[in-house]
This record gives sequence, C-alpha cells and structure tokens, in this order.
Amino acid sequence: MELGGKSAAIVLDDADLDLAKIGEGLFGSTLLNNGQTCFLGTRVLAPRSRYAEVVDAFTALAGSLTIGDAGDPTTQIGPMATARQRDRVESYIAKGRGEGARITVGGGRPAGLDRGWFVQPTVFADVDNGSVIAQEEIFGPVLSLIPYDDVDHAVRIANDSDFGLGGTVWTSDPERGAAVAHRVRTGTIGVNRYIPDPAAPFGGVKASGLGRELGPEGLAGYQQTQTVYM
Repeated sequence: MELGGKSAAIVLDDADLDLAKIGEGLFGSTLLNNGQTCFLGTRVLAPRSRYAEVVDAFTALAGSLTIGDAGDPTTQIGPMATARQRDRVESYIAKGRGEGARITVGGGRPAGLDRGWFVQPTVFADVDNGSVIAQEEIFGPVLSLIPYDDVDHAVRIANDSDFGLGGTVWTSDPERGAAVAHRVRTGTIGVNRYIPDPAAPFGGVKASGLGRELGPEGLAGYQQTQTVYM
C-alpha cells in the first residue's frame, strides 16, 4: 500500500550542476509527469556554500521546460489531472508565498493555454523545512529549495518528514553519495538519478505506506505460508 511522499533531493557540495549533463536526470527525479508522481524529490536540499548556484540551476531547468499538450512528444510539462488538482496546487503556491518563500520562476498559469488545467513549473527558494510546502505533498510541478549547513544537517532535514518513499543524492563521488543515501530513512533512493527497477522492491516507510511491490519481496503479499511441526 503506497501512500505517496515528500522526498528529498540532496545536492552535495561536490555536485556537478551542468544541466547539459544532469538536466535530464534532475527533471526525471523532480518534475516528471508534471510533478504528479509519488516518488519525486520535491524538497531540494542545497549546501549554503553553493545555494545560489543550486537555485540558479533549478530555476533554469524549470524555466526551460516545454509546456503543452500531453499528446505532443515535445511536451515536457502537461496539465494537472483535474481542475480540482490544479486548484489544490495553486493553493499550495499561495501558501508558499504567504509563508515568505521566494518564487524564482513560475507561480502562475502559462499564457496561451486556455484548454487544460496547466500550472507553470514553480521553484521556491529560501524555504523552511517546517513550512507547509516542505511538509505536505503537493503533487504538482512545485519544488522547494532548502539550505543546509553540512551533510549531517542535510540528513536531519531529509529525515524530518512524515514520509519516506523516494529520494536522490547528487554528487561527483558516487561512493560518498551511497554513504549519504544509506542514512536517509526512505524506502527507495537513487544516486545521481532515480529510475525504479521492476526487479527491486518498491515502497515506503513512515506515512508513505506498508509493504512492498515489485521484486521478489513484492510476491510476499500474494503468498500463504504453512508451518509444519514435527
């Protein structure tokens, strides 16, 4: 039983922020399917030493995405699933503004798209992890960028959530990334990418659900065991 999440994307201080190299991976792990994907890393944790760079990178990424008809293969951001969901996403954007976070791109509806329930990809900077937009799943193209002091601080922020379904770590040192990933309390996490593997178990911890699907562990819910005493 998978119940969504509010996953963290931890950008380490040695991460390569060249969008020509990592843009596709960042997009797939943070804004895929118009933000309507359960495992997306919508809380982006950035080191204070490079915070402005990370804000600029995600602002550029979100601002460069093609918005349009979901049936067009060139489209990267399509509409919300329903009018009600667009209203919900817009209410969270309003809450973010009210909480004092700073919008660096987006925040409204795209011009020239009168049919469909579209929301611009939106990036909030200077977000506090205790704020509503950092703690509640928005399920739309909205990212919250949160600064951290050191790796221990980043892990504490990542784990300071009612949810634990997905996540990513971005670094030039995959072994370092894996070490950080092991400290994050979440059911799944990727290093420099997030691509679910159907041969591996998928599921969450805390309020993100019970049990696992996929992989051999996913078969357990369909099995009945028998104990024979001799």
